[in-house]
Amino acid sequence: MKKILTALALTTALVMPGTVMARNVTLTGILKNYGGDGAYLAVYITNANGSYVGTLWLAGGKSKYYNSLSHWYRATGGATSGVTAASVGSGRSFQITFDIADALIDSGYQIRIDASVENFRDAPSDIIIPLTSESFGTANSGRRYIRSVFLQ
Repeated sequence: MKKILTALALTTALVMPGTVMARNVTLTGILKNYGGDGAYLAVYITNANGSYVGTLWLAGGKSKYYNSLSHWYRATGGATSGVTAASVGSGRSFQITFDIADALIDSGYQIRIDASVENFRDAPSDIIIPLTSESFGTANSGRRYIRSVFLQ
């Protein structure tokens, strides 16, 4: 029940700035074949100043490893707020769907994904996707573990 309420609060926070119009967004990502264990991922939103707004999704079941998602962890202290799932394996895909206020589009907001893999280097902000109209329908490439992310 607590997870549902937390997810509802986050969704409300992301939708409320637009109060009138919200967009249903699907984020689909594919990891590179890096040959290691499953990746821990933190998918979150930052504002025009780069400040943390909210967590959309967290992959990885053991909270003791969340500090490896350093940018997200620094902003949240490791407090999960959003949907969590198992880690994502090498070469595998992941998909999340969420609502976002239209007012956040083309206003400097970004989706960031931190990635971490056991016995490999961490990748804070492995990918940063500006929340712009142009970002939708375009493949965005990651730096270390994320092959691509597609917003629609």
